[in-house]
Amino acid sequence: MNNVKNKGVISLNFADLIESYRKDIVKSTQEIIRIKSVEEDEKPGMPFGEGPFKALKYALELSEKMGFKTKNLDGYVGYAEFGKGDETIGILAHLDVVPEGDGWAYPPYSAEIHDGNIFGRGTQDDKGPAIASLYAMKALKEASVPLSKKIRIIFGTNEETGWGCMKYYFQKEKAPCMAFTPDADFPVIHGEKGIIVFDLVKKLQRKSCGDFEIKYINGGDRANMVPDYCEALIETKDSSSIEEKLKNFVNRTGYDITMEKINGQIKIKSRGVSAHGSTPEKGKNAITFLMLFLGEVIDCNCDICNFIKTYNEMIALKHNGEGIGCGFEDDISGKLTFNPGVIKTTEDEIKLSVNIRYPIKIDSKTVYSGIRKALKGTGIELIEDDDEMKPIYIPKEHFLVQKLMKVYKEETGDVNSEPITIGGGTYARAMENAVAFGPLLPGQDDLAHQKNENISIEHLMKITKIYAKALYELAK
Repeated sequence: MNNVKNKGVISLNFADLIESYRKDIVKSTQEIIRIKSVEEDEKPGMPFGEGPFKALKYALELSEKMGFKTKNLDGYVGYAEFGKGDETIGILAHLDVVPEGDGWAYPPYSAEIHDGNIFGRGTQDDKGPAIASLYAMKALKEASVPLSKKIRIIFGTNEETGWGCMKYYFQKEKAPCMAFTPDADFPVIHGEKGIIVFDLVKKLQRKSCGDFEIKYINGGDRANMVPDYCEALIETKDSSSIEEKLKNFVNRTGYDITMEKINGQIKIKSRGVSAHGSTPEKGKNAITFLMLFLGEVIDCNCDICNFIKTYNEMIALKHNGEGIGCGFEDDISGKLTFNPGVIKTTEDEIKLSVNIRYPIKIDSKTVYSGIRKALKGTGIELIEDDDEMKPIYIPKEHFLVQKLMKVYKEETGDVNSEPITIGGGTYARAMENAVAFGPLLPGQDDLAHQKNENISIEHLMKITKIYAKALYELAK
């Protein structure tokens, strides 16, 4: 393809070139989706387990076939790049995924295509957009357009569980001069709320109430996911009473809760709908459903029963922390969100793991102080996690925001949208001068961390064209 300096012609030729990659883009997306890249136990050379390592290996080998220079940084992270210049434009993408959960219409790692959509864990978050970005780079390289900066795509493997990949990268490599991550929404995300994860723990000294005892309550996979399953095991001589109460509760609420009798004990099973922890209102929290039912069954003051009462008073169905002393909001990023993601019972304690996204103008100290004040006298201890992600904010007037907004408006025709803020936590926090940019258009369903996650082939092609134009505008 010849060098063409007219912007309109360049954009058109990018689009034509990218259309010629359609089969390859679909094939590459399917192949990487079929790699189950959920974090597992560390292995030699595989710091986050075999799955994330295999996904990284696949992406780097694909990049090499495209003619890019690649580097694998000890299995933590890798990159592919082309071009010359002292400055680098970065794309920060991740190849790890959250657990698949239950209730899929199609196998979550088969990457089946139905009605023009590729189904699978990671299609939206973030493997599909990573593949789109890589083929956008391929288009620029093959178009031989004049660029003054290098372009480098960085493949992370630990975004969902700790960001060890990016910490390792920035210990070993110089940061790009500016970057975007294709891991949120369009038009441009110029601000992200702060993120904290912590545990609410109550010691279990008195465990039973006479003939009634809750042996355990366990549910959820990750604090940053709305849990879609939770169960409790109860020991009681009055199973018929519980059965009747459950029937009435389900008829009244519509919640998906069932029970089965096992060797004189009762197992209560609660099923919900998973969603991203930054948008708890979009899911159906199986822990909450179960706790609300248990609240109607208990009639005593043992430690686990008191924990249930506190949960139902302060947490259940309150997505913005308003019941537990942290219902904060600001004019930039809106309300705090509160997601109880995992509950686990051991012999000695019951522990609830919570993920909070707090407003940009608030700090974590204020959030923790409000919660501790609300919990005073309950016997529940708040245990902080060290991995706080502080809020980020880049003014709308910033060069990066302005350039990406220009591309977005030209490529979509949506001239009225403005940069937005979100509760999600993206790699944009990993460095200075970075924002999130796509992949979801306004009004599209956000299926990240949910069952039946999918991306349409047409949308995959659309974002590849947007990313090609964006990289050209930033690197020309």
